[in-house]
Amino acid sequence: MAVSEDQSSCWVHKDLTVTTKPIQALLTAARASSGKDECQVRLTGIEREYWMGIEISRLGGYGFRGTITAGDGSNQKGGKVGAGYVNLRKQRKRQQRKVGHEEEGSSSNRPELAAFVLALRGTPVTKSMLYLCDNQARLKAVKRWVGAGRKATLVRAPDADI
Repeated sequence: MAVSEDQSSCWVHKDLTVTTKPIQALLTAARASSGKDECQVRLTGIEREYWMGIEISRLGGYGFRGTITAGDGSNQKGGKVGAGYVNLRKQRKRQQRKVGHEEEGSSSNRPELAAFVLALRGTPVTKSMLYLCDNQARLKAVKRWVGAGRKATLVRAPDADI
């Protein structure tokens, strides 16, 4: 479904018959102006088909027995830098932080790494954690920091202070 301020469109398979009720529900949702909504994963009913087909599910995320945490960082105009995470099983377990000072400047990776650190600090070391992110640079940075041997180091890492 594509939604803009002017119009909405929803494409369905040519063999599908769509009744008035779901069309009205889509129009109501598209016209809502309540701001940002919260993602709610429902693994029952018709929504199960959707959620079981997305990337986290295909990687075994919904069957993971430990803590499932998603984090993200933000580097906005005007130097506002923030980071946050949410535990997907305990919706109340979330944290947000301002990261650094605007005058220091920031890489786009810095807030992403800060979100990861917040999540690590908020998860007991005795718990396994699956961390969901949308930043390949963060994955590469963390990969250099963990492991064994002399190559696993924070030396010369630009955001090592995080």
